Amino acid sequence: KVLNGVLDSHKVDVIAVGNGTASREVFQFIREWIKSKGHDVEALMINESGASVYSASKTAREEFPDLDLTVRGAVSIARRYQDPLAELVKIEPKSIGVGQYQHDVNQTRLKQSLQRTVESCVNFVGVDLNRASVQLLEYVSGINPNVARNIVIHRSKNGSFHGREQLRKVKGMGDRTFEQAVGFLRVPESKNPLDHSAVHPENYPLVEKIAADQGLPLQELMGKESLLKDIDLSGYQQNGAGEYTLRDILEELRKPGRDPRQDHQAVQFDESVSEISDLSKGMKLPGMITNVTHFGVFVDIGVHQDGLVHISQLSRRYVKDPMEVCS
Repeated sequence: KVLNGVLDSHKVDVIAVGNGTASREVFQFIREWIKSKGHDVEALMINESGASVYSASKTAREEFPDLDLTVRGAVSIARRYQDPLAELVKIEPKSIGVGQYQHDVNQTRLKQSLQRTVESCVNFVGVDLNRASVQLLEYVSGINPNVARNIVIHRSKNGSFHGREQLRKVKGMGDRTFEQAVGFLRVPESKNPLDHSAVHPENYPLVEKIAADQGLPLQELMGKESLLKDIDLSGYQQNGAGEYTLRDILEELRKPGRDPRQDHQAVQFDESVSEISDLSKGMKLPGMITNVTHFGVFVDIGVHQDGLVHISQLSRRYVKDPMEVCS
């Protein structure tokens, strides 16, 4: 009755189940209930590593001051399905597990390395300026915690940004900071389609010239491979952009605003297997890689304990590093 009410009132499309204690039983119950009721809803198992850390954090208390720890954790699990990167930046990377030796190495150097890795991921994907949290904005190149907070405050007081140039009105956003950060920030609501792309504003005149030379409005050129493939870039290098910059611009014009991340692929565990005693030699089962080590990979097949696939069993050919064949 409660589930029916939630689905009807909130128009639910997906139910996310954390992969913690009794997750298989809960997941099976949800799937059977969906099937029996004929609901057009998908159930997914989501990695909940670090959700309890988030639920007790200062960030969680600020976001949901009226909710208890368990509900905050549930919210975090659900938001990981919507945008895992935006949610996971709110906790220390170490909290989600970064290898078997994470407690044995120099913790300062580990933190610095993880910080650089997360920053690289955030800038590679890009950030929606009108939806990003303070924690996500802090990882954008050139933006420090104070500027990140000022962006959110400005957005709360003045409403959504309608273009990248509005960033200059944010307190602490100097010319240098703007130049460093703006290329990684996206504004889908902008009338200028380039504001929702990885093209830096300093290259807008160049892109507009390319469109004008083709005799087309900018909007009609973007995303049209049939038109872009015949453009000769050599004639535009004298405009201050090098060959590699021009190639990057053209690639972005092919798929403007594209999220480079792969689509989520749900792992549906074998319903007949829930305990180790259900396993038998020769079975082929779907699974999800949970950790990669130098001697092999650990895989979750839905029996509460992850199984090890030794490096010698990962491929029919010689494998020096598991990352060659796994991700």
